[in-house]
Amino acid sequence: MNRVEINPNLIRWAYERAGYVVTDLERKFPKLLAWGRGETYPTLKQIESFAKATHTPVGYFFLQEPPVEKIPIPDFRTIEKKGFSHPSPDLLDTIYICQQRQEWYRDYARFAGEKPLSLVGSIRLDDNIILTATKIRNILNFDVEERHQMLTWTDALRHFIEQANNVGILVMCNSVVNNNNHRHLDPEEFHGFAIADNLAPLIFINGGDTKSAQMFTLAHELAHIWLGQSAVSNAQLDIVPNQHTERWCNQVAAELLVPLDLMKQEYKKTADLQNEVNRLAKYFKVSTLVILRRIYDAGKLTDEKFQDAYQREIKRLVTIPRGTGGDFYLTLGTRMSKRFTKALISSTLEGRTSFTESFRLLGVKKMETFNHLSQDLGVHK
Repeated sequence: MNRVEINPNLIRWAYERAGYVVTDLERKFPKLLAWGRGETYPTLKQIESFAKATHTPVGYFFLQEPPVEKIPIPDFRTIEKKGFSHPSPDLLDTIYICQQRQEWYRDYARFAGEKPLSLVGSIRLDDNIILTATKIRNILNFDVEERHQMLTWTDALRHFIEQANNVGILVMCNSVVNNNNHRHLDPEEFHGFAIADNLAPLIFINGGDTKSAQMFTLAHELAHIWLGQSAVSNAQLDIVPNQHTERWCNQVAAELLVPLDLMKQEYKKTADLQNEVNRLAKYFKVSTLVILRRIYDAGKLTDEKFQDAYQREIKRLVTIPRGTGGDFYLTLGTRMSKRFTKALISSTLEGRTSFTESFRLLGVKKMETFNHLSQDLGVHK
């Protein structure tokens, strides 16, 4: 049996990169420890199987040393205390597939004669926060009272995504890598990212977050798109980010979702804080963490009380189970942006995009799935 002599460091690098320890993989790869010590080597078939298990490109195992992987867009995350020393393959693969989808849509938009979006790069970091949020709100037709009337956060988020879609922004929301339900995205690693482009601006939201948290992520990434700046974000409202850009985008997002003047009008200072936070979160359809921050911004909480309340709320939220399931085809359209999905299906049915390319970008394998998705989105030949 022919074995391939590879650097043992690559074995250890691959499973650590994927977030595994040896015991996670030993049952499938009994010789894993020996491979990692260079005492024996895997066969080519074993390398291919190990690469698949660790989400590692096979070619990496033929390098002399482990590669230094970098996120292909600016990284503005604050993750020093979260244990992420390098980007996970889940994050990298998600960015790569989004870049491929964006590239396809950019070509499609040019062919269709779509005009560049003037909103991309139309604001600057020294612009007034309130005026900027008002500008974005008006362009999106984002009405706070309309959102207040919606029954659930899911309804509000879906409507918010649709508003961004209507002005030409591709919004993709997913909790897994592509459509692989065995590869869940970790909200602790990243909440979302934006890839700026004046023909195909793209926002990705980590669907592993709560719906209310996703509202803030979308608002934050919209600020990046209006700046004309790509970024991976992990915005935290209890601390001040080191990067000026992230601080500014946080402030714009908070003002967009919860205008400070309206917050001051609605806030009842004599009410129990937890009850008031819950009420206002339901009113504005945002997370209780955003509400706590806005109460603090309004000068209604001291630094100490804000930090204490914020940390207690985080501990409470992690005990609440998150909903799963839903209509597969509705979810699939949301995962890839309805705007993108409709364009891709139309182009495929018209013969300008191959079914092979379409299936790859959609992350589907069956014609039945493609046809059902086409019918669900109202796309016909």
